Amino acid sequence: MEDSTATVRSTAPAPAASRGKAWLQAIGPGLITAALVFGPSKITVASMMGAKYGYALLWLVVVAIFFMIIFAVMAARVGIATSESALTTIGKKWGKGARIAIGVGVFLVCASFQAGNSIGIGIAVGEATHTAPGIWVIVFNLAAMVMLFFRSFYKSLEKVMIALIGLMLLAFCTTFFFTQPSLPDVAKGFAVPSLPEGSLPLTIAFIASCFSIVGALYQAYLVQERKRINPQAKQTGREAIPGMVILGILAAIVMSCSAAVLHSRNINVTKATDMAIALEPIFGNFASALFLSGLFGASFSAMIGNAALGGTLLGDALGFGGSLQSGKVRILIGVIMALGATVALSFGKLPLELIVLAQAVTIFIVPFIGVALYLVANDEKIMGPMKNPPLVKFFGALGLIFMFILAASNVKTLFFS
Repeated sequence: MEDSTATVRSTAPAPAASRGKAWLQAIGPGLITAALVFGPSKITVASMMGAKYGYALLWLVVVAIFFMIIFAVMAARVGIATSESALTTIGKKWGKGARIAIGVGVFLVCASFQAGNSIGIGIAVGEATHTAPGIWVIVFNLAAMVMLFFRSFYKSLEKVMIALIGLMLLAFCTTFFFTQPSLPDVAKGFAVPSLPEGSLPLTIAFIASCFSIVGALYQAYLVQERKRINPQAKQTGREAIPGMVILGILAAIVMSCSAAVLHSRNINVTKATDMAIALEPIFGNFASALFLSGLFGASFSAMIGNAALGGTLLGDALGFGGSLQSGKVRILIGVIMALGATVALSFGKLPLELIVLAQAVTIFIVPFIGVALYLVANDEKIMGPMKNPPLVKFFGALGLIFMFILAASNVKTLFFS
């Protein structure tokens, strides 16, 4: 009798709550990537596009997210198919120099932009509470550093990122409800591609930031962290898709709200909080506070995720391994957080020199990362049955061409304008 009962129990379907939790954990790596990519700079660019060009550039969201899905799923499959980290695999294929160049390059980019994430947190909470932003930069950087001492940093990171994604969805969806963008115009913006005169710089900035090849590469590491925690969990790589779709939804909502509130009133955007300031006289303090809570969620998630990304890849490049359980990797993550907070407190803004450094490194490193990831994912010896299918090969190659065009445009802007 006891054996029979045990059998019944083992074959009974899991409760809906357990299935929901398992699903959230499965898509956790994709949600972490979405949260670290959707930072304050993304909100600023999307708001500027909506304020200046209305709904006309919404179709770009579909293009950028499509290519982001292609490469995020590709990287996730690399993480599933290999027992070693992505940079170790790349190093074996092209040598130690390639591994170190990518790791150091990503670390420099993450360290350069970390100050902007810290500033975003300070401004969002400072505006909402009418207090000095500097104190909040310190408070939330310390809170993020405390997470590094948790036994399972990945589990903590996953839970925090899922909560912040939830906060952003609530804040920006409610803002969408308040502002009531024209649904026919939204549909037209998605369905009819157009490039208004003068929109090319913002178009390049938006696509380059949403189609983040560095964020996509990080999927390989996050998937392996998830595999270490639960080796029995089945992963296919497609678990990355919901996170990327949410990234697109957030960008489209911010752009649409900006078009509805700012474009018709001819109000320009120069920083992420301009949208919140514009909402207050029209819809009151609650609408403004909601948008600021979304900005906080975007800034805090980007700050933690960006630091984890930079620290992990540098640690892997230096031979410390690519696991978030590594003490040395956690130290490097903490170093990026400390650097970002120091710059934020010292300058109050992201210095131009750091922006130039990040852009310069990105121009030369990102295309190389894209090509390396693509070729690894096409290598049957490495990937086995998980190698890229023909359709992914085609769209991946198209994405690389797109990436090189963006890089060439950035070279022209940075060095010859």
